[in-house]
Amino acid sequence: MGKLLYSAAMSLDGFIAGPGGDMGWLAPYTGDASADGLAAEVGALLVGRRTFSGDDPYRGTENEGKAFGGLWDGPQVVLTRGVAPAVPGVTFCSSLEEGVAAARAAAGEKTVNVLGASVGLACVDAGLLDEVEVMLMPVLLGGGVRLFERPGPPVRLELLAQRGTSLRYRVLR
Repeated sequence: MGKLLYSAAMSLDGFIAGPGGDMGWLAPYTGDASADGLAAEVGALLVGRRTFSGDDPYRGTENEGKAFGGLWDGPQVVLTRGVAPAVPGVTFCSSLEEGVAAARAAAGEKTVNVLGASVGLACVDAGLLDEVEVMLMPVLLGGGVRLFERPGPPVRLELLAQRGTSLRYRVLR
Protein backbone atom coordinates (compact mmCIF):
# COMPACT_ATOMS: atom_id res chain seq x y z
CA MET A 1 0.00 0.00 0.00
CA GLY A 2 1.31 3.43 -0.94
CA LYS A 3 1.77 6.35 1.41
CA LEU A 4 -0.63 9.22 2.06
CA LEU A 5 1.10 12.50 1.15
CA TYR A 6 -0.32 15.99 1.63
CA SER A 7 1.27 18.36 -0.87
CA ALA A 8 0.80 22.04 -1.54
CA ALA A 9 2.40 25.06 -3.10
CA MET A 10 2.73 27.68 -0.35
CA SER A 11 3.58 31.35 -0.16
CA LEU A 12 6.45 32.30 2.13
CA ASP A 13 3.93 33.61 4.66
CA GLY A 14 2.20 30.24 4.93
CA PHE A 15 -0.82 30.43 2.61
CA ILE A 16 -1.80 27.79 0.03
CA ALA A 17 -4.69 29.82 -1.38
CA GLY A 18 -5.46 33.49 -1.31
CA PRO A 19 -8.57 35.09 0.17
CA GLY A 20 -11.74 33.30 -0.91
CA GLY A 21 -9.71 30.32 -2.13
CA ASP A 22 -8.05 32.32 -4.94
CA MET A 23 -5.42 30.24 -6.73
CA GLY A 24 -4.60 32.84 -9.39
CA TRP A 25 -1.51 33.83 -7.41
CA LEU A 26 0.07 30.49 -8.36
CA ALA A 27 -0.16 30.99 -12.15
CA PRO A 28 3.31 32.61 -12.54
CA TYR A 29 4.90 29.64 -10.72
CA THR A 30 3.15 26.69 -12.37
CA GLY A 31 6.28 25.63 -14.25
CA ASP A 32 8.03 24.59 -11.01
CA ALA A 33 10.03 21.39 -11.71
CA SER A 34 9.33 20.07 -8.20
CA ALA A 35 5.78 19.24 -9.27
CA ASP A 36 7.11 17.05 -12.11
CA GLY A 37 8.79 14.60 -9.72
CA LEU A 38 5.77 14.59 -7.44
CA ALA A 39 3.32 13.88 -10.27
CA ALA A 40 5.38 10.83 -11.32
CA GLU A 41 4.88 9.08 -7.95
CA VAL A 42 1.13 9.74 -7.60
CA GLY A 43 -1.34 6.91 -8.18
CA ALA A 44 -4.51 8.67 -7.02
CA LEU A 45 -5.71 11.97 -5.60
CA LEU A 46 -7.72 12.46 -2.41
CA VAL A 47 -9.28 15.89 -2.78
CA GLY A 48 -11.57 18.13 -0.75
CA ARG A 49 -14.75 19.32 -2.45
CA ARG A 50 -13.75 23.00 -2.29
CA THR A 51 -10.39 22.22 -3.89
CA PHE A 52 -12.02 20.03 -6.56
CA SER A 53 -14.59 22.68 -7.47
CA GLY A 54 -12.46 25.70 -6.65
CA ASP A 55 -10.27 28.16 -8.43
CA ASP A 56 -7.78 26.78 -10.98
CA PRO A 57 -4.30 28.31 -11.40
CA TYR A 58 -4.38 27.02 -14.99
CA ARG A 59 -7.65 28.83 -15.81
CA GLY A 60 -7.71 30.07 -19.37
CA THR A 61 -4.98 27.68 -20.54
CA GLU A 62 -5.07 24.26 -22.23
CA ASN A 63 -4.26 22.71 -18.83
CA GLU A 64 -7.34 24.08 -17.06
CA GLY A 65 -8.97 21.42 -14.90
CA LYS A 66 -5.99 19.05 -15.17
CA ALA A 67 -4.06 17.88 -12.10
CA PHE A 68 -0.47 19.13 -11.95
CA GLY A 69 -1.20 21.21 -15.04
CA GLY A 70 -1.67 18.13 -17.19
CA LEU A 71 1.40 16.26 -15.91
CA TRP A 72 -0.82 13.66 -14.23
CA ASP A 73 -4.00 11.84 -15.09
CA GLY A 74 -5.68 9.16 -13.02
CA PRO A 75 -8.31 8.35 -10.41
CA GLN A 76 -9.55 11.04 -8.09
CA VAL A 77 -11.50 10.61 -4.87
CA VAL A 78 -13.38 13.68 -3.69
CA LEU A 79 -14.72 14.08 -0.16
CA THR A 80 -18.13 15.74 -0.05
CA ARG A 81 -21.15 15.98 2.17
CA GLY A 82 -23.32 17.31 -0.62
CA VAL A 83 -24.80 15.98 -3.83
CA ALA A 84 -22.12 14.42 -6.01
CA PRO A 85 -22.31 14.98 -9.75
CA ALA A 86 -21.27 12.25 -12.18
CA VAL A 87 -17.72 13.01 -13.31
CA PRO A 88 -15.67 10.46 -15.29
CA GLY A 89 -12.67 9.17 -13.32
CA VAL A 90 -13.91 10.73 -10.07
CA THR A 91 -15.32 8.88 -7.06
CA PHE A 92 -17.23 10.91 -4.48
CA CYS A 93 -17.16 9.75 -0.84
CA SER A 94 -18.92 11.12 2.21
CA SER A 95 -16.41 10.12 4.91
CA LEU A 96 -12.67 10.42 5.36
CA GLU A 97 -12.29 6.69 6.07
CA GLU A 98 -14.22 5.72 2.94
CA GLY A 99 -12.28 8.25 0.85
CA VAL A 100 -8.86 7.15 2.10
CA ALA A 101 -9.74 3.48 1.48
CA ALA A 102 -10.97 4.24 -2.06
CA ALA A 103 -7.92 6.38 -2.88
CA ARG A 104 -5.49 3.77 -1.52
CA ALA A 105 -7.19 1.02 -3.53
CA ALA A 106 -7.03 3.16 -6.68
CA ALA A 107 -3.36 4.11 -6.12
CA GLY A 108 -2.13 0.58 -5.47
CA GLU A 109 1.52 0.77 -4.46
CA LYS A 110 1.81 4.39 -5.62
CA THR A 111 1.27 7.51 -3.52
CA VAL A 112 -2.12 8.97 -2.63
CA ASN A 113 -1.72 12.73 -2.98
CA VAL A 114 -3.95 14.67 -0.59
CA LEU A 115 -5.07 18.08 -1.90
CA GLY A 116 -6.94 20.66 0.14
CA ALA A 117 -6.29 22.20 3.54
CA SER A 118 -9.28 20.68 5.32
CA VAL A 119 -8.58 17.18 4.01
CA GLY A 120 -4.90 17.47 4.93
CA LEU A 121 -5.87 18.58 8.43
CA ALA A 122 -8.43 15.76 8.76
CA CYS A 123 -5.77 13.21 7.74
CA VAL A 124 -3.34 14.58 10.34
CA ASP A 125 -5.96 14.57 13.07
CA ALA A 126 -6.96 10.98 12.20
CA GLY A 127 -3.31 9.83 12.30
CA LEU A 128 -3.44 8.76 8.64
CA LEU A 129 -0.94 11.13 7.03
CA ASP A 130 2.51 9.72 6.26
CA GLU A 131 4.26 12.69 4.64
CA VAL A 132 3.94 16.39 3.83
CA GLU A 133 5.55 18.11 0.84
CA VAL A 134 5.56 21.89 0.54
CA MET A 135 6.75 23.79 -2.52
CA LEU A 136 7.66 27.29 -1.35
CA MET A 137 6.80 30.06 -3.78
CA PRO A 138 8.54 33.45 -3.76
CA VAL A 139 5.48 35.52 -2.89
CA LEU A 140 3.78 36.93 0.22
CA LEU A 141 -0.02 36.67 0.00
CA GLY A 142 -0.87 38.38 3.29
CA GLY A 143 -4.04 36.35 3.82
CA GLY A 144 -6.07 33.38 2.69
CA VAL A 145 -6.05 29.67 3.46
CA ARG A 146 -3.18 28.45 5.63
CA LEU A 147 -1.30 25.18 5.02
CA PHE A 148 -2.39 24.00 8.50
CA GLU A 149 -4.43 25.92 11.00
CA ARG A 150 -5.45 24.03 14.11
CA PRO A 151 -5.32 24.25 17.86
CA GLY A 152 -3.76 21.42 19.76
CA PRO A 153 -0.41 19.81 20.20
CA PRO A 154 2.31 20.28 17.58
CA VAL A 155 2.65 17.74 14.81
CA ARG A 156 6.28 16.66 14.71
CA LEU A 157 7.95 16.24 11.33
CA GLU A 158 11.27 14.84 10.12
CA LEU A 159 12.93 16.28 7.00
CA LEU A 160 13.24 13.59 4.31
CA ALA A 161 14.31 15.56 1.25
CA GLN A 162 14.88 19.00 -0.18
CA ARG A 163 14.73 19.65 -3.94
CA GLY A 164 15.14 23.32 -4.73
CA THR A 165 12.36 25.06 -2.81
CA SER A 166 10.44 21.81 -2.24
CA LEU A 167 10.62 20.31 1.26
CA ARG A 168 9.38 16.81 2.11
CA TYR A 169 8.76 15.66 5.67
CA ARG A 170 7.74 12.43 7.38
CA VAL A 171 4.94 12.80 9.93
CA LEU A 172 6.22 11.41 13.24
CA ARG A 173 3.69 9.47 15.26
